[in-house]
Order: sequence, then C-alpha cells, then structure tokens
Amino acid sequence: MEKEIVKEYSNGELTVIWKPKKCIHSEICVKTLPEVYRPNEKPWIKPGNATIDQLKDQISKCPSGALTYSIKGEIEMEETKITECNIVENGPLLVSGDLKVTLADGTVETKKRSTAFCRCGASSNKPYCDGSHKEIGFEG
Repeated sequence: MEKEIVKEYSNGELTVIWKPKKCIHSEICVKTLPEVYRPNEKPWIKPGNATIDQLKDQISKCPSGALTYSIKGEIEMEETKITECNIVENGPLLVSGDLKVTLADGTVETKKRSTAFCRCGASSNKPYCDGSHKEIGFEG
C-alpha cells in the first residue's frame, strides 16, 4: 500500500494541510484567495498572505477535503463526513446527513436527517421541497 502524500504550509500559527491525491482541482482555493494559492509558484500555498479567519473560511469550502488545517494548540480540522445525495425522479434532491444550510438571507439552519431540496423551482418554501413538483408536472 502506497503512503499518502501530505504537504503542510504554515504561517507560524495556522498550518494548511494539503492531500494532493484527494484534490479534484475545482480551483475554489485559487479563486477565493489568489494571493495564498499560487499553483505556478513554489511553494504554491503561502498562508502568510491572508488572515487566519480568511484561511479557515476558504478551507471549509474545499469540496474534496484535500485542504484542511491545524492551529497551534487546537485539534486539526476534521474532514467532512460522508453526506448522501439522491435525486428523486421527477422530484426533489434528498440530502441525508448532518447539514448546515445557510439561506439567502443569512439565516443558518441545522438539519440532522434527510432533507428534500427543491429541483423544480416552484416550491413556496425554497430551498426546500413542498411537493409543488407534482402540481406542475416537473420532469427531471
């Protein structure tokens, strides 16, 4: 079994941990903090070019979990647990797992079980499904 490559880049307080094998090259890191993530330079991650809060916020958006972090004296950021998504034919997107949903107005809701998200656009309870897909004959 081959050993997983793990690269660490520190600013003295926060260490960015990168696992290249997990990276899907979504470029969210580069687009969010281009002054930190510079793929054409060595080292390519320069955590000293952003605040700790900026780094934590950006790393939490990494869709693959290739980026995590540790802070001196704190436990390393946990990788995201598996969340299950299922598309219901002609119906909603069902997402199962522990979710934090931030609504357009900034309200944050926590969901601990299956949550149905609207795919048809007709729900009066967006982003959640209210069954309107049946009334409008949604196919998808």
